[in-house]
Amino acid sequence: MGSTNGCIASGVLNLACMTRLFVYGTLKRGSCNHHYMAGQQFVSEAVTQPGYRLYDLGGYPGMVEAEGGLSIEGELWDVDDECKARLDILEGIDEGEYSQEVVPLLPPHQADVVQGYIYRWPVSGRPELGPVWREG
Repeated sequence: MGSTNGCIASGVLNLACMTRLFVYGTLKRGSCNHHYMAGQQFVSEAVTQPGYRLYDLGGYPGMVEAEGGLSIEGELWDVDDECKARLDILEGIDEGEYSQEVVPLLPPHQADVVQGYIYRWPVSGRPELGPVWREG
């Protein structure tokens, strides 16, 4: 059964809805911005369907849609609306640096409806990173 947004609380319906989010850079466990994920629920590691490229943007990566692209490695998290609002600010949604899009995943998560941050600014001249970003 695929998962989408869900509402949680001690066994009762709550207005705090969750978004399943694919992260591939500084938000991952052990990375510099992971503290933004405090209080959120790690689901598992995951891999996108082919169709993306990762670029080094100077201390953080950007995932772009690319015909003939790669499968990108990352993590799945269930995040609440408050966390998602903070992440949207961090990722520059209002400035157009990133947009949040549905990211199709490989099994066993192919039926899940998962959001991810897609980089929208030009990547010309930026080094490509392959399928995984590692801090450092």
